[in-house]
Amino acid sequence: MDVVELIKSFILGIIQGITEWLPISSTGHMILFNSFLPLDSSRYSGGVEFIELFMTVIQFGSILAVILLFWGKLNPFSKSKSSLERRDTFALWIKVLIGSIPAAIIGLVFKNQIHKYLYNGLIVAFMLILYGIFFILVENRNSCIKPRISMLNKLDYKTAFLIGIFQALALVPGTSRSGATILGALLIGCSRYIGAEFSFFLAIPTMLGASVLEICSYFKHYGVGFSHNEWGVLLIGFVVAFIVSIFAISLLMKFIKSHSFKSFAWYRILIGIIVVIMFMTGFLNMSATI
Repeated sequence: MDVVELIKSFILGIIQGITEWLPISSTGHMILFNSFLPLDSSRYSGGVEFIELFMTVIQFGSILAVILLFWGKLNPFSKSKSSLERRDTFALWIKVLIGSIPAAIIGLVFKNQIHKYLYNGLIVAFMLILYGIFFILVENRNSCIKPRISMLNKLDYKTAFLIGIFQALALVPGTSRSGATILGALLIGCSRYIGAEFSFFLAIPTMLGASVLEICSYFKHYGVGFSHNEWGVLLIGFVVAFIVSIFAISLLMKFIKSHSFKSFAWYRILIGIIVVIMFMTGFLNMSATI
């Protein structure tokens, strides 16, 4: 077992578990981590492709955390629910699927172009700062406005699709999937709590679909055989991302009951400035990516 790679896996699991659900961009943080202590592709049979698989596997851990935490709301077959509640749950899943359409289409059609032209540290820094500013402006605007949608069953199909369009914007690295969807929800008239909650639900088909495609692609080229070290790296990253995601989501939902997203906005701006400074001082290459 390569202890150093296992430690890196542990740290990346923590980063994934926190930054996937907070509106602060997991990609931006992965770039920062990779600039100092990247996984060593030469130690894995699949090379760079194995590292991409690893990133997918830890996302899987985060998805399972959402399903576990919100199983009561997401399970349409629960015997404890009335017939009306079951219909509402089925309707919720339809809304989630509708909201997933824009990102799925754009992601499939433009995946290669996005990776080729947008996956670099400079773009990430710009988007971190830009959406940080957007969050501050939207929170200032909403401070005097009562949310139009403060219950999940009041979120209609049109609103779900519009939020899905914002999720598609997160295909640009540094935007943050949760950040884009929450910001869109706030602009449309959702409360912070409903915006965050629906953002988490949208992640299930979106991230699950992307993860399955990535895993199938890897297995097709390299098979399913892993070394003990590779299994260890995958397992540690997956479990840590799962556990940390549970705490991150729970704490965020409690936090936004009485706080705005401004603290996350300022944090985004700070991280974006740090990335820019790292470019200017030579710590990061202009093409630095995850």
